[in-house]
Amino acid sequence: MNATLYKQMLKVNIKGFMNYSFGSAFYILLMFWLYPGIASKTEAIDELVQAMPKGIGKAFGLNGFGSAEAFISGEYYGLILVLILSIVCVQLSTQLMAKLVDQGSMAYLLSTKATRGRVAFTQAAVLVTGLFLIMAITTIAGFAGNAWFLGAEYALDTSTFIRMNAAAFLLFFAVGGISFLVSSLSNDEKKAFGISGMIAFGFFSLDLLGKLSESVDWIRNLSIYSLYQPGEIINGEDLLLSFILLALIGLISFSLAILLFRKRDLPL
Repeated sequence: MNATLYKQMLKVNIKGFMNYSFGSAFYILLMFWLYPGIASKTEAIDELVQAMPKGIGKAFGLNGFGSAEAFISGEYYGLILVLILSIVCVQLSTQLMAKLVDQGSMAYLLSTKATRGRVAFTQAAVLVTGLFLIMAITTIAGFAGNAWFLGAEYALDTSTFIRMNAAAFLLFFAVGGISFLVSSLSNDEKKAFGISGMIAFGFFSLDLLGKLSESVDWIRNLSIYSLYQPGEIINGEDLLLSFILLALIGLISFSLAILLFRKRDLPL
């Protein structure tokens, strides 16, 4: 890794990282603030959820509102966080690789002592650092929200909450790896952004459609988002295999991106 490039890229992108981090923190604090008022009406709300078509509740992760973590998993981790981090992965991976090639900045970087492999590895490290920072601040905000708004009466299951955040990080480690691979193979910024966005939100759409009806449930097998199951975490299911698969997808994607970037022809 090129330490100088890493520091410079973090400096360039830190404002964006922090904007997404504090946006995520704001939303999760809002969820914690809302829950005590909702907790007194959980029976009525659960009845309303049960009256909905089964696919609707499954698609949007509505697992009941009997606990703070169940409420947050459905209202935040099941949709809002997924959309936020999908945008981060697509946008940042494009900026870190394809944009530099498209604008000619990559030629300047490679004219120094830095090799292609080191540059690609460094840019991948910046992307992973950004994702980790967003999830770390989200997790800290969750613990703060628990202390400020819930207290002993609605105590948060901290181990379950940490597992939800770990699952979210691993999902977007995988999505980020795929987006980074696309960006590493592209010369055109807009094309890389479009393809990465189509893949990321295509996977999301396939997972959503598969949840809506049991007749098309098989569609979920085509999406890596099916490996992200915050509702099952709340129910205490063992998702170690899903965690391992997401980590492997991310590692393989980032490794392929670095390897192929080293060997491809560049318009320098």
